Amino acid sequence: MSDLKSTALEATHIEMGAKMVPFAGYNMPVQYSGLKNEHHAVREAAGMFDVSHMGEFFVEGPDALPFLQKVTSNDVSKLLPGKIQYSCMPNEEGGIVDDLLVYCFSNEHFLLVVNASNMEKDWNHLMQYTAGFDVNMRNDSDAYSLLAVQGPKATEILQTLTGVDLAEIKYYHFVIGEMAGIADVIISATGYTGAGGFELYVFNQDAKKLWDAVMAAGEPHGLLPAGLGARDTLRLEMGMCLYGNDIDDTTSPLEAGLGWITKFTKDFVSSAKFAAQKEAGVSQKLVGFEMIDRGIPRHGYEIADLAGNVIGRVTSGTNSPTTGKNIGMGYVPVALAEEGSEFAVVIREKLIKAQVVKLPFVKK
Repeated sequence: MSDLKSTALEATHIEMGAKMVPFAGYNMPVQYSGLKNEHHAVREAAGMFDVSHMGEFFVEGPDALPFLQKVTSNDVSKLLPGKIQYSCMPNEEGGIVDDLLVYCFSNEHFLLVVNASNMEKDWNHLMQYTAGFDVNMRNDSDAYSLLAVQGPKATEILQTLTGVDLAEIKYYHFVIGEMAGIADVIISATGYTGAGGFELYVFNQDAKKLWDAVMAAGEPHGLLPAGLGARDTLRLEMGMCLYGNDIDDTTSPLEAGLGWITKFTKDFVSSAKFAAQKEAGVSQKLVGFEMIDRGIPRHGYEIADLAGNVIGRVTSGTNSPTTGKNIGMGYVPVALAEEGSEFAVVIREKLIKAQVVKLPFVKK
C-alpha cells in the first residue's frame, strides 16, 4: 500500500466509510453505500466522484495549436476558447496511446486531461514530438483535484454554490468562475456517466472545502458520494470506452467506433495508416451486446461464433443496474458487427448466447 499515491480527499473518503482499492497507482474509493445504490443516485438524482487521479498537462506557446494538431486525431483548430474536445493520441503503429480531453483557453494555451494509468507514458510520448515546435508543456497533475458532480439534479445543486449561470454552459464547454467561495474553479460541462452534470477542477488545498460544500448542498436532493465501481457501470451503459479495456496501444480508433474523432483534414501521427484502413475497411469492430442466455460477460472472456470458433474477446462487461440486463462490449469480425447478429461468450467453458445491440445501452 505504501507505494500508492493519495488524492487530497483520501482521508475524507476513509472517514465516510468508503471501501478503498488500488487504482492506477492511487488509493481510490470503489464504493461507499454500494455500487447499485450509487449508480441509481447518479441516474435519478446526483452523485459526486473524486476523480483527482486524472492527469492535467498544460500546453502553451506560439505553436501549441500546430503541435496538438500533430499529436491528436481530432481537429483542434475547430476549438474556440471555452470549448472542449474529446480526442485520442495515436501511436506510430496505428494504435491509441490514450484518449483524452482537450480544453482550449486560447490558440496558445490548452489543457490536456489524460488517464491516470497513462500519465507517464503520455508525457513521454508527447515530449517525443515537441522538437521543431515552439511549445512549453507543464505537468500539473499533482496540483489539481477533480470532482465530478453527475446526474439530472447536478445543475440545481451546484447553482446554489455559484453566481455563474450553469444552465448557460453548453455540453463540452467550460468557464472559470467562483464556486463555494473558491476562486478560479474550472467548471466543465463534461462527464463519464451520460447523466449530465459537471467536472470541477480545483487546487488540492481547496478540494475538501468544495467536497463538503457540494455534499451539504446535495443532501436535500439525494446526492450520494460515488466510487469507481458505479463510474464503471455508468460509463459502460453509455457505451463509453475505457482505456486499457476497450481501447489500447493495439486498437485503432476506426475499429473502436471513434472515426468521429479521427479527422483527415490534417496530417497527424499515423493519419496515413488510418486513411488506408478507412479506405480498405476495418476487419474487426467494437460492438455492444446484450446476453440472450444467462451469464455476465467479463473483461477478457472469449467471444466465439455459434459453432464455437473463437472470434474475439470481451473488453468490458457487467450487469446493467439501470436495465437489469447483462451487457458487454467487445471486438468481433465486421461480418458479426451488425445490429441483431448473434454470437456466444465463453463463460466457464460454455457457449452463452449474446446479440449485438445499438449503443448506448441506456438511451437518454
